[in-house]
Amino acid sequence: MDFNSSLRIAATGLHAQTARMRVIAENLANADSAGKAPGDEPYRRRIPTFETSFDPDVGGKIVEVGKLAYDMSDFTSRYEPGHPAADGTGYVQYPNVNTLVETMDMREAQRTYEANLNVVTVTRQMLGRTLDILRG
Repeated sequence: MDFNSSLRIAATGLHAQTARMRVIAENLANADSAGKAPGDEPYRRRIPTFETSFDPDVGGKIVEVGKLAYDMSDFTSRYEPGHPAADGTGYVQYPNVNTLVETMDMREAQRTYEANLNVVTVTRQMLGRTLDILRG
């Protein structure tokens, strides 16, 4: 595998983790978004999916962002009788977003992004040293 292949594989990883962090940020931003009227469904947590495929140009597997999936777990309910979206019993449905899970997913995505970025950095350093050797 050559330098360009390493850079391209790492770049697909960077792109995938950027998309993952964007979805996680959207989930966190909507964690407390209730409906506006009784019976309105609140925001439903989204989950990014990834696919790998063999790229003959790079001679290895690359990662691609797949379709967004929806977390079909139950919404949470809170007793807030004064809320505009409260049902007849005073309960309001809130998104099925767990901020602790999203925070941990964000940390994992950040670390994976950093690992791919380190691959790019080290590959560039090795390429620079190779050029230095060839000049000398």
